Amino acid sequence: MPIPASHRDLLDGPVYATLSTLMPDGSIQSTLVWCDFDGRFIRVNTKVGRVKELNTRRDPRVTLLLVDTTNPWKYLTIRGRVVEKTTNAAFEHLDRLTKKYLGQEKYYGFVEPEDAKEGIVRCILKIEPEQVMANGG
Repeated sequence: MPIPASHRDLLDGPVYATLSTLMPDGSIQSTLVWCDFDGRFIRVNTKVGRVKELNTRRDPRVTLLLVDTTNPWKYLTIRGRVVEKTTNAAFEHLDRLTKKYLGQEKYYGFVEPEDAKEGIVRCILKIEPEQVMANGG
């Protein structure tokens, strides 16, 4: 499902996304996340074992909401599935997101202390859009 050109800036710019997943009891869990788009997948970086990661193991369906901070009537809702999880290059991906959102080169050593990285396993959730709704713009 293509992302409309009129709303691509919401994925390309440092716009925070709300990621919603399903809890075991069917209730919705939402988290503010950083994301990027590789032309096919929306990618979210997280620690293995976080609620959003655990929820997508059981049920890969997710929704992302991105709102233009300068025009709240312009937003993008993406429903899709986590089709792949990878730990490959997850720390490098996190550093790229840190550059995009904060203008800093490294996550660990800026957002969190460098030694907080010890024993952490990070992964990239690759989300394939199935339904895209663009409003405004």
